[in-house]
Amino acid sequence: MFVISLLKISSILLSIVGVLFAIPLGVAFYYGESQVYLSFIIPMAVSFVFVAAVNFPTRHRKITMNTRQTFLIVALSWVVVSLMGAIPLYASGSIPRFVDALFESVSGFSTTGSTILSEIETLPKSINMLRCLTHWIGGMGIVTLTVALLPLLGVGGFQLIKAETTGPEKGKVTARITTTAKILWLIYLGFTVAETIALKIAGMTFSDALSHAFATLGTGGFSTRNTSIGAYNSVAIDVIIMIFMFLSGINFSLYFYIITRKFSDIGTNSEFKAYLIIIFALIAAVTVSLIGYYGSFGSSLRYSSFQVISLMTTTGFSTADFMDWPAVTQFLLFVTFFIGGCSGSTSGGVKVIRWLVLGKQVQNETRKMLHPHGVFAIRLNGRPGRKDIVFNVAAFMVVYFGLVAITTFVGCLGKLDVWSAFTGALSMVGNIGPGYAMLGPSQNFGFLPDFVKYWYSFAMLAGRLELYTMIIFFLPVYWEK
Repeated sequence: MFVISLLKISSILLSIVGVLFAIPLGVAFYYGESQVYLSFIIPMAVSFVFVAAVNFPTRHRKITMNTRQTFLIVALSWVVVSLMGAIPLYASGSIPRFVDALFESVSGFSTTGSTILSEIETLPKSINMLRCLTHWIGGMGIVTLTVALLPLLGVGGFQLIKAETTGPEKGKVTARITTTAKILWLIYLGFTVAETIALKIAGMTFSDALSHAFATLGTGGFSTRNTSIGAYNSVAIDVIIMIFMFLSGINFSLYFYIITRKFSDIGTNSEFKAYLIIIFALIAAVTVSLIGYYGSFGSSLRYSSFQVISLMTTTGFSTADFMDWPAVTQFLLFVTFFIGGCSGSTSGGVKVIRWLVLGKQVQNETRKMLHPHGVFAIRLNGRPGRKDIVFNVAAFMVVYFGLVAITTFVGCLGKLDVWSAFTGALSMVGNIGPGYAMLGPSQNFGFLPDFVKYWYSFAMLAGRLELYTMIIFFLPVYWEK
């Protein structure tokens, strides 16, 4: 029965998040933050009781689902987990209003990184750890983690992961989806350990190093400092975070190919090559535009590299307020709002592969004008791509920018100016973090009306789940038998 399958999967997801809450709870014990103990213990205990109450009586029943039910399970799972993440933020008194706690939680799990907080450094260290941990959980995917840990989902596991992962092309790097999920999470964990150690060596405390590793690898952007990474004023820290943001924006399947020595699959990967070209071209252009502002090539390169990679990968960290930079620089950075990282990465946005497909289709249409009887195919990774991928990408673009338009309108209803509302909408749907003007990198989202925060929360989740998983319930076709 579907209801039982839904309850079993939801309870398992909540219990896994409950186990991971042990990390900020451990930080609370270490620093003696007794005022937040129950804020973590109660939701953890509830999740464990829930999983036992649901799974023990139904332990002999297999989890079954069809494609239609898969979308509902994934969407509800993300909503329920976001609600659970809001509980410690609200119950601890760190965020006094529940709508704000929910916004912060959704922003964390969706790896957007927008915050309603104006003062971060006075929060308990455990709460800041939780905020960054939500990025890490949401980055690779809540459902993907569940499939990696529990092979009980069988064939349905692949359908669940397809509904959660990003990009138009979704497949397995191994024959078994459980093995694929485990490999990707082990790579993700390895990067997290490596960055934590590197940041600790560079001068961060262990708590800050782990928090920023969580936020970086999840391409989220929450920080433990009010002025983000700029607070450390360290070239070493900037470089370390830049490297791992860059790595997190790459399709994680490519790291599996490195491990298995399939280097030819990396060299022929069209999206990866385009990703490199776009990032280095933007860094060069932004660096040139900032030389007059900073007065030296070295400083210009340092700040431009960090901000381009941060926005391109939709992480949202900052080392400077780019709203103070020249207009041409702001425009170049604005371009990144439309791109995003690679499919299969932890980055948000439209994704490089979709722009690559559209670019190749434009090229083919031009060729057809010159050679009306010619037959032209889109080539990806050195091979002809699926014929329907152009329609897939075109449909996604219509839905994506349609949601951006609606979210812009909602922002304007909330008394934002059009520029702030538009860039804020791009940020919410693309899971980028900062916007421009009233929602710039030195601002926060706390002043927005409640209805805007609720809508932004929906837009962030829709963007993280590549739109269809969240909006399909608003379409009559979903409810047709």
